[in-house]
Amino acid sequence: MEALKQGADALFILLGGIMVLAMHAGFAFLELGTVRKKNQVNALVKILVDFSVSTVVYFAVGYGVAYGTHFFVGAEELAAKNGYELVRFFFLLTFAAAIPAIISGGIAERARFYPQLIATAIIVGFVYPFFEGIAWNHHFGVQAWIESLTGAEFHDFAGSIVVHALGGWLALPAVILLGARSNRYRKDGAMSAHPPSSIPFLALGAWILVVGWFGFNVMSAQTLDKISGLVAVNSLMAMVGGTLAALAFGKNDPGFVHNGPLAGLVAVCAGSDVMHPLGALVVGGVAGAVFVVMFTLTQNKWKIDDVLGVWPLHGLCGTWGGIAAGIFGSKALGGLGGVSVGAQLIGTAMGITWAALMGFVVYGALKLTLGLRLTQEEEFEGADRSIHRIGATPEHEVNW
Repeated sequence: MEALKQGADALFILLGGIMVLAMHAGFAFLELGTVRKKNQVNALVKILVDFSVSTVVYFAVGYGVAYGTHFFVGAEELAAKNGYELVRFFFLLTFAAAIPAIISGGIAERARFYPQLIATAIIVGFVYPFFEGIAWNHHFGVQAWIESLTGAEFHDFAGSIVVHALGGWLALPAVILLGARSNRYRKDGAMSAHPPSSIPFLALGAWILVVGWFGFNVMSAQTLDKISGLVAVNSLMAMVGGTLAALAFGKNDPGFVHNGPLAGLVAVCAGSDVMHPLGALVVGGVAGAVFVVMFTLTQNKWKIDDVLGVWPLHGLCGTWGGIAAGIFGSKALGGLGGVSVGAQLIGTAMGITWAALMGFVVYGALKLTLGLRLTQEEEFEGADRSIHRIGATPEHEVNW
């Protein structure tokens, strides 16, 4: 029976890893559909290459930083327990690699290719796993300290803070240091509109992300005996709550409608295992509204050119989700309890402070040394032609 359990657990978490791996196709198509046509190829290449760099770095360094173990032993040892530790690495890698995929959407259309790969290596090798180890592996006694203060540990079941808020708050300094796309904000105060290049591709990306998210959340149990249908239904309710709120606040805009479910899912990750489904619906609805309102503010009023709105979507909705786990996870609001608003506030503040600080350090250092941005001519031609020497539809190009 023990061998059967080990095999079942290995299969369970492997399927979760495959589902989250598929989400990276969602990141790619969401970005492809949002950016202008001259940057579509770059969107696809970035996500795949970032994932590949993330895999090597997380295998060699990052997983060890987070969990204090390594894979530099014989294959016989690695194959123990049906190779469970290896597929656990695969599952957690797909989370780690989501960080550069998130950042990619914010810096799209004007970022240089290789400096971003260096940033990916630093972030996935150290910045992300450092906080991952604190939140999910009790490093440095931080969780025990939070529990002594508030009566509960910081709770983040599937990564509202550890993955999404970190990704969004790392992206914000990168976006600010890069500056806006050329001619996005003109000297006369007017704005150049850059509408999505393909609503169908944007929608496809959103749908792939939504489906994969059920692996992201449900398989965060990591063993079959801990699987919970509550997590699945809470994810569903948050998804539809985010969609409906984005529809209402976004006035039928399809870009907002398809990012709405993502906002809801980002927010529900942390407390999906402790909330009541009605609480998850509210959490998702608030997140959908937050995304629309804050995306509009950052773009139009604050003139922060975050192309896919990754700071509002992942940074702010993730922050809300971290806090919401303490509110809607409480027994008073129908949750399972065992959470504390104080613990959630402390853990959330620590996560976003670490991410914002390291975002400025990593991208600031790269800006001073290698440079982050394409030249004005390269940006005008588009990243596809400047970096990859081919467009998404080259048969239609003249004098390419």
